[in-house]
Amino acid sequence: MSAFLNSSLVPTLYLLSAVLFIFGLKGLTRIRTARRGNFTSALAMLVAVIATLLEMGKFDLQWIIIGLLVGGLVGAVAAVKVEMTSMPEMVALFNGSGGAASGLVAASVLWHEVIEKNSGQTPAALLGNGGVSGMITILSLLIGFLTLSGSLVAYLKLAGKLSGSPILLPGRHLFNAALLLGVLGVGAYAVFSLSDAGSLSLVALAVVIMSLLLGIGLVIPIGGADMPVVISLLNSYSGLAAAATGFVLGNNVLIISGALVGASGLILTQIMCVAMNRTLANVLFGGFGAEPASGGGGSGGKDEYNNVRSFSAEEAALVLENAEKVIFVPGYGLAVAQAQHTVRELASELERRGAEVSYAIHPVAGRMPGHMNVLLAEADVPYEQLKEMDEINPEFKNTDVAIVVGANDVVNPAAMKDPGSPIYGMPILEVYNAATVIMIKRSLSPGFAGIKNDLFEYDNTMMLFADAKKAVQGILMEIKEL
Repeated sequence: MSAFLNSSLVPTLYLLSAVLFIFGLKGLTRIRTARRGNFTSALAMLVAVIATLLEMGKFDLQWIIIGLLVGGLVGAVAAVKVEMTSMPEMVALFNGSGGAASGLVAASVLWHEVIEKNSGQTPAALLGNGGVSGMITILSLLIGFLTLSGSLVAYLKLAGKLSGSPILLPGRHLFNAALLLGVLGVGAYAVFSLSDAGSLSLVALAVVIMSLLLGIGLVIPIGGADMPVVISLLNSYSGLAAAATGFVLGNNVLIISGALVGASGLILTQIMCVAMNRTLANVLFGGFGAEPASGGGGSGGKDEYNNVRSFSAEEAALVLENAEKVIFVPGYGLAVAQAQHTVRELASELERRGAEVSYAIHPVAGRMPGHMNVLLAEADVPYEQLKEMDEINPEFKNTDVAIVVGANDVVNPAAMKDPGSPIYGMPILEVYNAATVIMIKRSLSPGFAGIKNDLFEYDNTMMLFADAKKAVQGILMEIKEL
């Protein structure tokens, strides 16, 4: 029976799990199939866990049950209690948890296979493969704990518990490079030269501490405007850590699933960078948003606006009364105000009056990739009304009213018209082409890019200064009275 399990059933289950992971990831690429993709991926993980337990043969069932209960409880509480507006913070913590899990598994392998045996042999000799397995173990520690600390910093920035502005420490690049080289150098020395259990324990601890510091050093200089890129990159790191741990354990499904997450995270990171007209190196090392830029459209500050016109909810309703085509443009202000359900109500009322309604989604609107899609899906907005940037931009010229709800930098015309702007060249939603733009915003404060938004002064722009939810509720009430 044992031979059958190891030779036939377990490999088959691993293969099934890998295939399910691929189909699950494919499902997550489209809004309509995202739920099915999520379920398929969860099923893939369940199959992988069952296959791993069968492969182990002997294990302490009580600890497995305890782990399932604790993990399931944490996941259930998070799913029920965490607000949709806090989803980016939760994703950051999940990325960190994935990195920590991989790092702890690598640490346990190092402990049980090398340190605990205390056989007087180097890790290279004990783990085999000419030291390759030992170095992969060190890499798994590095990537795993780097992901953990980096994700915690991202969480603190997203949650407002740490400044969202870049924190630019002097000599940070040199410090980070020294940490990276230190981890690799100390790790190689331990793998190929050390055999004493005490020394190996100290070196492993040093690797973990340096990796944690490196994660902090890499993420803390990055500003809030770049958080979507950081989250997708950290997601990729967690996948790479899992793949490295798979090599350490010789587990094929962990290698495959980790590689899938790593590759998809890198692809998504590149998509985010293109959407911001930035390179990954510029995001990681540029410190964008550290201080307001100067000159041209890149100058920030509300005192520099000279032609801003403030309107009321009643005036906005009058404009919308006879509108035939309306496009909503959601941003982080919508998430903060939790206005997605109210926006959906307003859209339904406009549709009842005969208007064609759609939603323009910018790739980096919000604090994580797909943030606006998640919020609008929660409000039961029809999938077919959600339009990506390339699809919706040509439609603005034929749009009666574009309603910008809490977005800023992603609709700033300076990105297209002012070569002196720091965001020049960034693809934006071209709402300025609409006949009328209703801009709902709390104040004239700049977005995360820290620059002036020229759209505020356009002749076809109506500024409605208020909390997003209250403003949309006000418009809805006025519309119903017309």
